[in-house]
Amino acid sequence: MVQRLPQYDRAMPPPAMSGSHFIVCGDNPLAYRIARELTWRYREDVVVLLADRHRNHGPQIAALPRVTVREHSALTSEAFADAGIASARALALVSPDDLANFHAALRAQELNPDLRLVVAAYNRRLGDHITGFFRDCTVLSRSQLAAPALVAAALGEIAPSHVRLTGRTLYVTRRGEGVSGQVLCGLMVPDDPDGATRLVAPEELDGDAGLVLAVADGTPRDPLARQRHPLRGALRVTRRLLWNKFGTTFAVLLAVAIAGFALLAVAGHAPGDVVYLGIMDMTGSALTSTQDDVAEKAAQLLLTVDGMALLPLMTAIIVGARLTGKVRGAPRPRGGHVIVVGGGDIGTRVVGGLHDLGFDVALVDHDPAARGVAFARNLGLPVLIGDAPSERILRQAGVDSAIALVLATSNDIVNLETALGARAMRGDDLRIVLRLFDDDLARRVGQNLGRNVVSRSVSYLAAPAFAVAMLEHKVLRTIAVGRHVLVIADVRVEPGSRLIGARIAELERDRLARVLALAEPGKARWFDWSPRRDRLLQPGDRLIVLATRAGLSTFLAGNRPTVAAP
Repeated sequence: MVQRLPQYDRAMPPPAMSGSHFIVCGDNPLAYRIARELTWRYREDVVVLLADRHRNHGPQIAALPRVTVREHSALTSEAFADAGIASARALALVSPDDLANFHAALRAQELNPDLRLVVAAYNRRLGDHITGFFRDCTVLSRSQLAAPALVAAALGEIAPSHVRLTGRTLYVTRRGEGVSGQVLCGLMVPDDPDGATRLVAPEELDGDAGLVLAVADGTPRDPLARQRHPLRGALRVTRRLLWNKFGTTFAVLLAVAIAGFALLAVAGHAPGDVVYLGIMDMTGSALTSTQDDVAEKAAQLLLTVDGMALLPLMTAIIVGARLTGKVRGAPRPRGGHVIVVGGGDIGTRVVGGLHDLGFDVALVDHDPAARGVAFARNLGLPVLIGDAPSERILRQAGVDSAIALVLATSNDIVNLETALGARAMRGDDLRIVLRLFDDDLARRVGQNLGRNVVSRSVSYLAAPAFAVAMLEHKVLRTIAVGRHVLVIADVRVEPGSRLIGARIAELERDRLARVLALAEPGKARWFDWSPRRDRLLQPGDRLIVLATRAGLSTFLAGNRPTVAAP
């Protein structure tokens, strides 16, 4: 039987089969941005698998140089063979369907067991478990990658100096600027772009100069805000107990009770009798007599009326706490805060990042069941339920005193309408950050709405990390430090590799890589962020490694299984 070869478009060259090309599957904005990043920045050959080159972002993808488009309705074995998967270096699966991505990844691994896989996951829990099915697979979340850039834009930073990883926010700062939280390592960054950044152990840092990577613990960036002091802490607790929707009534009743006890003392009763008679008066159990003097009669009257009012109040507080889970009223914006509109995945991550970095945040969402609403309330942050474009909602969120407004909903129209409304209310005084899906719209909005309005496309922000993950193994995040880029990688110690039995300190001698955290086998999600440097690595250990690209390559070279001589 004669095998029929694929019919390629004559206007396009066949895909590179030298083992140096990359495969991207999808026709969405993220697929376009990844292909563009690989071809324009890294000069790599890319094959894009999509259903129709004339739909969605197909025309833009087909117009990219060094890109070959292959049209297939599904990611079948034939489609992968047409894309040259047997000799490809890496494959990116960026469909919005997590199950389809997982299925395609399994099929691709069968065709090329050595293929590097980069998978976009929208379901975080599924993404955490996918990597266990593959030898070399990196699972990335667009929202997790884009959120730091949105936070940086809200704070007026050119590029994000922080990342959120496994529930923690890591940030770069100068050692002498009041570092809060745990310092993971020092960063010796040369001015020469061709030089190598050195990663130094915290105990080896000299003086207060230099950069460090630390874990943010929520300490405010404003040194006068929320300072941790025992006396202030006690006053804060007292204020929280009293300053709620029942606070004024409770304060009045407390003052009346104190006055009643004082009158009993004036009447000549001993301290013990004052307490006894006062409690009995408040419960309505006291014996009255017309022969009592004026002070005692006044005390009985005040305490009895006070007790009659206090019991219903305590009942209301207890019932309210049982129904709502709290006694205090809803927190309110205090000024100098950041407003985040949208409690979805990206909005939740932006709220978490800002809170970890020590900034006050208020969240606005129209859906009370949104994920970010529960998240913000658990942190004690102000939450407003309503439509963000409404001027009333923006006023309640404290737009008049906010330092920034982040619009992170999944609706471009809502984000743009809210931005224009807030700009009309505050002018250029308010920093506004828009999340927009359309790349071209995001660029034009940023150019025309003024210097204090920043628009960002999620695919634009996430694509560089996807591209780097295709070039490098297990890359989770990238951190820009000056003119240098550090990568954070997730490395699982392979059975039979040279890393087994090595001490962590031995792998850090060249100062090009630093083990930030370690999870033992069977505890993949429980990381120790202070691993002992003398610990011997075991098969299955999972390491979070900060490194330069050269340092990561050296680190990973030792993680390849050794082949016994015949």
